[in-house]
Amino acid sequence: MDYNSNRKKLVLPEYGRNIQNMVDHTMTIEDREERNRAAKAIIDVMGNMYPYLRDIPDFRHKLWDHLAIMSDFKLDIDSPYETPNKEVLDEKPEKVPYSSNAIKYRHYGKTLQLLVDKAGDFDEGQEREVLIQLLANHMKKCYLVWNKDAVEDEKIFEDIQELSNGKISFSEDYKLIEARDLLQRNRGKKKDNKKGDKKDKKGKGGRKY
Repeated sequence: MDYNSNRKKLVLPEYGRNIQNMVDHTMTIEDREERNRAAKAIIDVMGNMYPYLRDIPDFRHKLWDHLAIMSDFKLDIDSPYETPNKEVLDEKPEKVPYSSNAIKYRHYGKTLQLLVDKAGDFDEGQEREVLIQLLANHMKKCYLVWNKDAVEDEKIFEDIQELSNGKISFSEDYKLIEARDLLQRNRGKKKDNKKGDKKDKKGKGGRKY
């Protein structure tokens, strides 16, 4: 038997063995006009394999590029597009630069750290107070998600003061939302999401009249 392990490795497996064989045969055709007709026929077959991609810009351009790749860039035809450069395709992609900004407390996250720093620059007033209150309560919720044990408000106050470089401080009588209320809100949201999922499933699987 002719096993795939004994056959030539497919350059683009998504098109299958038959398409690759058609490409290989086209490369053996000596007459240029006939070779061009064969190449166009292969492009049509390749396009029919993925009809839902036809509306994508440059879809046919990609098909001709794939044809060139499957022929190892040796198929001499009159392509309607410029043949891609093999050396460019073989180049390794450049390394993606990752942010080196350190996160002080990972359970709060980088975004919350930036928001706290931004809130510290707000002018004194109601808007600043409301923003700080929202951030402090959100930090308490994040802390409880990370550590299921209860957390004292003083700990949140210390963290937000440190993250803001001392620009935000709290009075002794300042109170945050109780831990049990924050956790209850999380449970309530999860229950609502589950109910919504069940309704969607019932709606999809329900009777049709």
